[in-house]
Amino acid sequence: RGSDPDAAVHYMARLLEAGDMPSVCRRLMVCACEDVGLAYPQIIPIVNAAVDIANKIGMPEARIPLADAVILVATAPKSNTGITAVDEAIDDIRNGMTGDIPADLKDSHYAGAAKLGHGTGYKYPHAYPNGWVKQQYLPDAIKDRQYYRPGSNKTEQAAKAYWDSIKK
Repeated sequence: RGSDPDAAVHYMARLLEAGDMPSVCRRLMVCACEDVGLAYPQIIPIVNAAVDIANKIGMPEARIPLADAVILVATAPKSNTGITAVDEAIDDIRNGMTGDIPADLKDSHYAGAAKLGHGTGYKYPHAYPNGWVKQQYLPDAIKDRQYYRPGSNKTEQAAKAYWDSIKK
């Protein structure tokens, strides 16, 4: 989390020497998602593969893919925008800020759906340029709520620039 590969390897070695490889594996996967996240999303399957290999080969060789993964996580760009977004959404839900799903988005593939207004007016995004069309996805009560705010890292800024360009 602190982006210090030397400290990260040291503490990993302590845990491994104490026989606690499961904690190393768990924390590696959590840090890949929670601390690196969208800044370098490809890290998640890489760390998962390292953990899988470590669990298959066991100690003492497991230390090698785990060390590689620890160093990669420590030196990777960081973003916590995913956890921040989902935690804000969970907080809203726990505080009763839900509202009805817009009728246009409700399933229309069953008898009687049209009578309920479900799916009428839905705009299929893939039928529009760049696979995007302006329509309301959140309930009326929170229609302007923004959970995801792109981080300043290269990956999220590139995604933001792309989305900004197609929404014009």
